[in-house]
Amino acid sequence: MTQHGVRKTRDSSGPSREATLRAALEIIDQDGVEGLSMRRLGRALGRDPMSLYRHAANKAALLAAVAEAVVGELSVDTTDDDWAGQLRTVARQFRGLAIAHPNVVPLLVTQPLAIPIALRPLGTLRPLEAVLELLIRAGFSEVDALHIYRAFYGFIQGHVLNELQEVVENHDETDDLLRLGLHRLPLREFPRIRNLAPVLASYDGAEELERGMDILLTGLHVHPHPTGSLPA
Repeated sequence: MTQHGVRKTRDSSGPSREATLRAALEIIDQDGVEGLSMRRLGRALGRDPMSLYRHAANKAALLAAVAEAVVGELSVDTTDDDWAGQLRTVARQFRGLAIAHPNVVPLLVTQPLAIPIALRPLGTLRPLEAVLELLIRAGFSEVDALHIYRAFYGFIQGHVLNELQEVVENHDETDDLLRLGLHRLPLREFPRIRNLAPVLASYDGAEELERGMDILLTGLHVHPHPTGSLPA
């Protein structure tokens, strides 16, 4: 058994771990985390639910394994000399995963906060290791690389949560309705928000991500580097 009760042994008489996680992800994509149970997963796989405990000790372990599998789709080229461009690529990948699997995002964002870093599934730590390697190879100190990682992932996690709220929770709210609602705000109290009504009503997640990365990377380029010069 590995960390968090996720078992990686294979049994030819039952579904593979990969097939089990794939089916679990499909259920979560369709009906959310609440819709996933060992019984339902067993039906989806055509197996006795008890056979699934070969791969996960309980639902919590199963959810952790699903999150690990999704994060495992991120790819970081640690040899890329354009470290800023590589961070932008990773941000786009993360957004793509969030759009493809919106119901998994809470697991990706909140689950790590509840688990000490040393106890997290190894797959969820690989992006951290890879980004640290990318930045240290570029010339940042180990400590600065960690600070950059935290700022970077804090931004992209916040971005996808905000975008999913716009896309999933407010999908029935048209631009005209949003503009109308904003213009009903008292002008004296909310002049700035009212002036931004057209911008707020025309939210574009991809464009917002790029703009946010522009701001973040600009900040990194003007931040004094320990050696006196920032990596190219």
